[in-house]
Amino acid sequence: MTSTPSTDHPSDTSAADPSALSGDTSAGTPGDTAGEAGLPEVHQIPEIPPVGGRRQPPADAPAGQRCGLVAIIGKPNVGKSTLLNALVGQKISITSRKAQTTRHRITGIRTLGTTQFVFVDTPGFQTRHATALNKSLNKTVLGAVGDVDLVLFVVEAGSFTPADAKVLALLQPGIPVLMIANKLDQVNRRGELAPWLREMQLRHSFNEFVPMSAKNRGDIERLFAIVGKYLPEQGWWYAEDELTDRSEKFLASETVREKLFRFTGDELPYTSTVIIDKFEEEPSPKHKRMVRIAATIVVERDSHKAMVIGDKGERLKRIGTETRQELEKLMDAKVFLELWVKVRSGWADDEARVRSFGYE
Repeated sequence: MTSTPSTDHPSDTSAADPSALSGDTSAGTPGDTAGEAGLPEVHQIPEIPPVGGRRQPPADAPAGQRCGLVAIIGKPNVGKSTLLNALVGQKISITSRKAQTTRHRITGIRTLGTTQFVFVDTPGFQTRHATALNKSLNKTVLGAVGDVDLVLFVVEAGSFTPADAKVLALLQPGIPVLMIANKLDQVNRRGELAPWLREMQLRHSFNEFVPMSAKNRGDIERLFAIVGKYLPEQGWWYAEDELTDRSEKFLASETVREKLFRFTGDELPYTSTVIIDKFEEEPSPKHKRMVRIAATIVVERDSHKAMVIGDKGERLKRIGTETRQELEKLMDAKVFLELWVKVRSGWADDEARVRSFGYE
């Protein structure tokens, strides 16, 4: 069934075959950044064991286990979500070229050997437009940096802007901080990074500098080796095979929003959001698992709604199809997805409505 989209018409996208998850977060060969032109040394570690995964440490935790909370912070669009996905080994946080796509505190978990890493991806700290939505996002960032064992402060290698400085000012004394100089693959002359790194040391007493690319598997392995030594000796909080503390319903909402931004580009304001109206698992004689999802894309203007729907509903249908294909892969289930588009003018400036949409 395909309905003609309108304010109250859904796009049913339950047909088509599953496809692979979009977004390559671990491709490439081991990085070659260690020891170059005065860059900080990054130590190699052996091949990463299989993926793993939270709660209060058990009283009878085995000796030698380590576990700790690591906040990933930075201004919008510096690659925080790509980094989290690469660290977890699976996509759990949405990525987009559009800034400000991460809206919630998202926890990713990885257990390697005797060490469990609990990473928290935060929204980019908002320095413009004091809307109710932006205040909520900033509250999430501030909450994440106050009670962690380690902070990964992410910037683009070779760059430091006033927006970066505002995020840096949030860091609290007493918590170790690593500066992650991300997107190293986009730097043509790496030798020029040495004076930039020295300048960064004057701005803050970072414990270590880590020039890297979140898309390079070797760089991710070296980052694990560095982060592990900052985590306290204590029992794991999560089961070894857990990857996130977020529900499948939440991940469905985030996946719709990622495709929404991907297919609308800069046309659609970032204030658009997604609400899950129904998430039900149903028995099926054909599939070992079947999930039926209904979601509403909320925009602020009729013109935005027209952008999302597209000519004869084609854009909305494409958003739905790619979302469903990715969710089927992620949840290992047959997914039936129904999308609606509705206008809620001024919702991002309305504190009550922002809270009703699931923001803190």
